[in-house]
Amino acid sequence: MQRLIRPKVSMATILLVDENPHRASLRQSILERAVPDVVRVSEPAEALCLVESVEFARTLRLVITGNHLTGITGPEFVSELRARMPRVPVLVLMNNEEKQAKENAQPGVSYSYANSPEELRATVDDLLNKTTRQSA
Repeated sequence: MQRLIRPKVSMATILLVDENPHRASLRQSILERAVPDVVRVSEPAEALCLVESVEFARTLRLVITGNHLTGITGPEFVSELRARMPRVPVLVLMNNEEKQAKENAQPGVSYSYANSPEELRATVDDLLNKTTRQSA
């Protein structure tokens, strides 16, 4: 009798889109305390390709990005992402000078000025808890 071995698939994935490798590494280590499966990409195009994968999309619980990206603006990326995955929340990490971006807020998109690891972790925990309650 043959037994099928299924590959381990995470039940919750965070997609981190960050072009700065040092900042991305730090954020990834912070986020892995909340959810063990953090997938980090450096380009928005790569992120959009990932969300097209049915298996990846099934476990995706949160997308975290910045407001300034190369090749596509943060708002354009968020709009494209929301068109493809309207139920997955998006967290846009911004600096204090970017307050005007909140004026163009979309449903399911949160903005944060989280500057410390504790603030980032608390924001992510809150979003993941809201998502869990809404899907229950």
